[in-house]
Amino acid sequence: MKYILLFGLSILSLTSYGQQYTNNDSGSSINDTVKKRKGEELKSVIITTNREPKPVTAVRSGLKPMDNPQSIQVIGSEVIEQQQAIRLSDVIKNANGVYVSSARGGAQESFFSRGYDMSANNMFKNGFRYNSGSIPDVSGLEKVEFLKGGSALLFGNVAPGGILNLVTKTPLFKAGGEISMQMGSYAFYKPSFDFYGPLSKSVAFRINGSYENSESFRDVVKNERLYINPSLLFVINPKTQITVQGDYLTADWTPDFGTGIIGKEILDLPRNAFYGSLWSNGTTKSASASVLLNHDFNKNWKLNFNSSFQSYDRAQLSTAQLSGLETYATPGDWNRGLSKTKNLEQILGDQLSLQGNFYTGSVKHQLYTGVDWENSFATAYTYTFDEKYVQTGTKNGLPVYGPTLYDTINLFTFDPNTQRKDIPTTDRATAISKTDTNRFGVYFQDLVSITEKFKVLAGLRWSWQETEVSTYSEILNAAKTAQVVAPENATAVVAPKKLDNAFSPKVGLIYQPIKEISLFGSYSSSFTPNTGTTVDSKPIAPSIIDQYETGIKIDFLQGMLTTNVTVYQITNSNLAQTAEFDANGALNVNSQLKVLGGGTRSKGVEIDVTATPVEGLSVNAGYSYNDMRYTNTSGTNGSFVEGDRVARTPQTTANLSFFYKLNDGMFKGLSFGAIGNYIGNRLGGWNDDYLWTENKPATNPKTYTVTIRDRDIPLEAYTTIDVSAGYEWRKFSILCKLSNVTNELNYTVHENYSVNPIAPRQIMTSLKYKF
Repeated sequence: MKYILLFGLSILSLTSYGQQYTNNDSGSSINDTVKKRKGEELKSVIITTNREPKPVTAVRSGLKPMDNPQSIQVIGSEVIEQQQAIRLSDVIKNANGVYVSSARGGAQESFFSRGYDMSANNMFKNGFRYNSGSIPDVSGLEKVEFLKGGSALLFGNVAPGGILNLVTKTPLFKAGGEISMQMGSYAFYKPSFDFYGPLSKSVAFRINGSYENSESFRDVVKNERLYINPSLLFVINPKTQITVQGDYLTADWTPDFGTGIIGKEILDLPRNAFYGSLWSNGTTKSASASVLLNHDFNKNWKLNFNSSFQSYDRAQLSTAQLSGLETYATPGDWNRGLSKTKNLEQILGDQLSLQGNFYTGSVKHQLYTGVDWENSFATAYTYTFDEKYVQTGTKNGLPVYGPTLYDTINLFTFDPNTQRKDIPTTDRATAISKTDTNRFGVYFQDLVSITEKFKVLAGLRWSWQETEVSTYSEILNAAKTAQVVAPENATAVVAPKKLDNAFSPKVGLIYQPIKEISLFGSYSSSFTPNTGTTVDSKPIAPSIIDQYETGIKIDFLQGMLTTNVTVYQITNSNLAQTAEFDANGALNVNSQLKVLGGGTRSKGVEIDVTATPVEGLSVNAGYSYNDMRYTNTSGTNGSFVEGDRVARTPQTTANLSFFYKLNDGMFKGLSFGAIGNYIGNRLGGWNDDYLWTENKPATNPKTYTVTIRDRDIPLEAYTTIDVSAGYEWRKFSILCKLSNVTNELNYTVHENYSVNPIAPRQIMTSLKYKF
């Protein structure tokens, strides 16, 4: 009897070398029936195998995780779906060592890692830096990659804490798709779709999208979002393929600066209470398009060319963040100022890289080299209200207008039904600031396998950055009232171009006594441009930041249990800080006159564990400890206090999650899971600093009283727990999640405003049909 067997690959949980990665498309299970000669139906045969995971795209060079001397975590689409993630902050719960620092008025989420802010330069989409001023939609994500530690060699001017790379879904040559509906507390509704398949033998497509309409546990606050993500894959020949992608997001949201603070105390106010104006609104529109060309010359040499265009547009009209809570005799008084902003940015980027393997004698080389270029053109508008143009001073030769006070309320007695409701007019912008930034880099990296056990990674990047800021302002006449002249038609004040360049080396040693264990140590550096000038009016050179990292990666039983342990230290020994003396030798009180010589040190340990002990069960756990402090400060006016921990950095974080799905038996299709997150003690607001007050009466030379200004806001540790349960039957599935089971109350704090409470206990249900 002859049988025709169709072999299938089935990967239930693909994990490898310090990363959690589950991908439905990395393999498939094919059950087919083949008839005997007499017409009988044969039983299907399934063969399960293990194979290498897909490369981590943020690594770029194609290095295997065990050969990369730094930690990597990847959260795949299956995990995102299992946990019913709505925002990127939900996904980040699985990434040990990265955490949400603030919600910034509801417009965006800010992330930190190893004590450093990732939100400005360390956020990437499909390998390109993108404007993080919006909240990305997770429905279009295939995975989120977290490359920990120093990544300046490949990405240029990035903070040393790590980079987040969002990878969107791409076409497949197998037809399929799904439609789903998420429904939850506070009138949350989100239908979504995902369709993919071949258009011909050489062209495949994918299109996914979603619509969200939701209210919030915060009164008045609403969100309405529309997202679409189409893509095409062209297989030119077996060695060449082109991927064309694009996405578009439009969002209408309510600016929400949270609750109030008196001094350093967060007020005991209802979690749901909204203190902004009823007419507050914000809109965000972002779009991107990219072309990725991959060409294999042969099995050893590959060429990649990627090009990207992104646009960003955010506008906001609202009452501004809290102010004046410490200055009134009546506790709880709050000045509601007016705020209207508009920010635009366009980002163009190109990347060309060459990857190759070759030998010099018995020594293997894995070469990766390339160049990249990026242009960012950002425009920021400043507005006045109700034709009240009161000049309060000048800055950089331009008039400065004071904020318009909308009204004053008391947070303890506030009645939203009797508040002022008229919408102020904003006739025109009084200032426009345009920032043109060009970045260029060239890099070279080589992984040298001296033997199968000893390897050396060495690389060097040269980065060049040019920034030019042009500011347009209304012109005042002799009566000091604004002429009817649009700022863009007024004379611009153009600041001198700021040029920065730096070398960013990286070297790592890898020792693999057996293929399941990798010990590594590495050194890398990155740079941060600085503002201000020296006392003799010269630009401040960039700060060079050194990072040392060592650790061990263990992979048991072909990925059934993987462990990562990393110890690191990040040192900025030439932090820019206020100069002690001015050019005349007098004590300096100008915060724009700076010197290099301050210092910070961030040190810590991270532990990651991923396990699939039995079929259908996946477990992910992590712990991180970080201590980041100012190690050397000048003691001048505005400088930080030596020994203080850096604000917005929790000392410890931890996460533990599991998901279990029964694949056979009476309860086949049943699933359940949970995730717990711990965020340790941290400081909100700003760090304490030195305040110099000139003594009166004035003396010659001048004398000052120096005090420490207490500005940090202590925030207690907290833990949240989410649980979920679901059932899958044929092509239908339902999954329910109860988040923040214990109804924990805590806050994210951006500087000394936007004190936003975390969400209370909520329920979410997802219904899905797969084609």
